[in-house]
Amino acid sequence: MTDSHNSGQHKDREAAAAEVRRMWQPTPSWTQPDDGEAVEETTGAAEDAGQQPDALSEDFHSESWAGPAASQPADQPAPWTQPQSQPAPSAPSAPSWTQAVPDSAASSWSQPDPEDDPAEPEAPRTDEPAQPEAPVFGGGSFQSAAPEQTPQSGQFPQGPQNPPAGQGGQTGQGGQPLSPAAQHFFPQGIPGQQAAQQPQQNLSFRTDDLIQALPLPREAPAERGVRSMLKLRPGTTERSERLARATAATAFRRPVTIVIANPKGGSGKTPTTLLLSGALGQARGGGVVAWDNNELRGNMHLRTHDTNSRSTVTDMLQAMPMLTQPDARLGDVAAYLRHQVSGQYDVLTSATTTYAQIEAKDFDQVHRLLSRFYKVLVIDTGNNEGSSNWREAMKAADALVIPIKWKSLSCAAAVQMLEELDNQGPEAQRLIRRAVIAVSNGPGDVNKDVEKQLRPYFESRAAAVIDIPTDMHIAAEGPLDHSALQPATRRAALELAAKVSEQITIALNTPR
Repeated sequence: MTDSHNSGQHKDREAAAAEVRRMWQPTPSWTQPDDGEAVEETTGAAEDAGQQPDALSEDFHSESWAGPAASQPADQPAPWTQPQSQPAPSAPSAPSWTQAVPDSAASSWSQPDPEDDPAEPEAPRTDEPAQPEAPVFGGGSFQSAAPEQTPQSGQFPQGPQNPPAGQGGQTGQGGQPLSPAAQHFFPQGIPGQQAAQQPQQNLSFRTDDLIQALPLPREAPAERGVRSMLKLRPGTTERSERLARATAATAFRRPVTIVIANPKGGSGKTPTTLLLSGALGQARGGGVVAWDNNELRGNMHLRTHDTNSRSTVTDMLQAMPMLTQPDARLGDVAAYLRHQVSGQYDVLTSATTTYAQIEAKDFDQVHRLLSRFYKVLVIDTGNNEGSSNWREAMKAADALVIPIKWKSLSCAAAVQMLEELDNQGPEAQRLIRRAVIAVSNGPGDVNKDVEKQLRPYFESRAAAVIDIPTDMHIAAEGPLDHSALQPATRRAALELAAKVSEQITIALNTPR
């Protein structure tokens, strides 16, 4: 390579090194060599000028760097940014970097040095192809790339966190972009500066991810007992009640129907219907209706409070043309119902006379109307399995609750009903597997032998067996007021509501 080419390449490296030193000057992590440290000279140009390679030349052995600027103070400008008063005797005065290039010169890097003999033309090189030259600070990069280097210890290999030149660009001290000349010598960016400028990876701004990233709310303190006075966390019993209440308040994707059935009279169908309706209404805050679907005369009107309506299902059927209009409202339907304040649910009673029997078509009309305005329908059935409205209720059921007492006749009727449903096809069989047995015993109703023999049978056929303790308020056979029940009875009713809601959720999520 000729002397002029060496001189031009040396000046290119000096310019790039000066710019990088200017960017790195405030960085404390970069170590400068000691003044007295002997550094191996790498180029002939450094020997002529009496310069020693700085720390950059130690890390990048394939390049040579000018050393005087490294030992200059940070506030003193580089010697090439101001004209030299006395040029060095060994080298003629070179044009300043800030001076304009003469128009006559095609390129300042291709002009021969004054020391070169103009009489001797430069011999063309035949071992390397000619490459076009580009100005260092003219916006274009060098055409000849730096030789590939194997990553050494302490260096930063090119990876996803350090994009190559041209793909995002490199930045220096303070986030300033490197010039093309500096990118030629640092294609991977300045070590120690690129990693701090990279944004965090794998950021997601979806609403679900942001909501999940929010901290979970703290558990509410206990609401009763000594723990509530000391503002402590709830105990095991209270925590299980909260879980059951949350399960009972499950938001179903459509209106659901719960059927209470046992052909034996006096097995506790109506009290179980009201207990379950009250537990669901209190947990859900309303939206529950209890319906006495007896084909002739039920007794739900005797077990509920007579609020502002004495209407029955017969009256509702007579007003059906008006109630089925598109502009019908909940208030129009509520005029035929009884609202139970303590349980937060409504009641539709059966006919009180015997000259109006409910048929299958009547059941369909009432069921369709109530499903428009209520989320949960709890249906109390009669004692006749052969009636059409009883069978229609079973077809519409999403969950089945079988009330029994530990007495022979009550359990025998429930077993016979299960066997009959088992022969009705796959849908009825799935309904049996999701059934919940509600055991409600009055005073003196428990037969230990019957319980010992039949409890394993019901546990194997149904999803769960819930025991409701004896409560004198229920045994009085008057209007059932949920605020008058014993705490154990309310907890059992809430457990029954949670178990039924769990089975409904399974039914809705299981493909048929």
